[in-house]
Amino acid sequence: MTISLVPLHPPGAMSSELNVPMGSPAPGASEQAPDCGMDYRDWVRRSYLELVSSNHHSVQALSWRKLYLSRAKLKASSRTSALLSGFAMVAMVEVQLEMQYSYPPVLLIAFSVCTTVLVAVHLFALLISTCILPNVEAVSNIHNLNSVSESPHERMHCYIELAWGFSTALGILLFLAEVVLLCWIKFLPVDSCETKKETACATAAPPVAKGSGQAAALASTIIMVPVGVIFVVFTIHFYRSLVRHKTERHHQEIEELHKIKVQLDGHERGLQTV
Repeated sequence: MTISLVPLHPPGAMSSELNVPMGSPAPGASEQAPDCGMDYRDWVRRSYLELVSSNHHSVQALSWRKLYLSRAKLKASSRTSALLSGFAMVAMVEVQLEMQYSYPPVLLIAFSVCTTVLVAVHLFALLISTCILPNVEAVSNIHNLNSVSESPHERMHCYIELAWGFSTALGILLFLAEVVLLCWIKFLPVDSCETKKETACATAAPPVAKGSGQAAALASTIIMVPVGVIFVVFTIHFYRSLVRHKTERHHQEIEELHKIKVQLDGHERGLQTV
């Protein structure tokens, strides 16, 4: 009994199945993974596109965070500058100089220079904040992710940092020096009656202990010098901690990008070996 084998496919079908192009899905791939409907190369390409889009959204989130940080710095510098410059102007206007007392010329010159520089520094920071803040506020109120590129906070970053430094670091140091000089100008004339005639002193004011005015001014100076040193140390420590935090964040982002690159390189090698 002879059994004849009848081919199930035409002769050209076998050769067409053997000559399947590389990268095309296997005959049963669509049946095994009906949910995917794509081969390995398409899956890697889709993963790469998703990764790029997620990085694009993360870059936009970083830009918006910089925008909000710049807006907060401008608002804080404007409020601080307006407050401290107003106090300095009131102190200079309301201070009453004793005409019968001969002030040291160095003290008066130092008070005048410190007050002028203090007001000029704070007004310059206030000017920068007033000019840049409306443009940043206009963009931050738009609920659109792509509108962050219209804000000038990236181009004006140096001016924003300058206003922030003038208002917080330099402006507060000058204000501390202003307080010390004001104490010396206010308390030094207390001892002036000792150099006048006793009758004039008796009619002018009640008797005051010898050297009490100079002691009061010296006490204020002794208190303010450690405060200034602590302020400088805290400012340096704060900025160093902030820079260290930013550096660590950048290192973490670079490591994450390196891991993603290694994974993509491994996928490309796998595709080349298929």
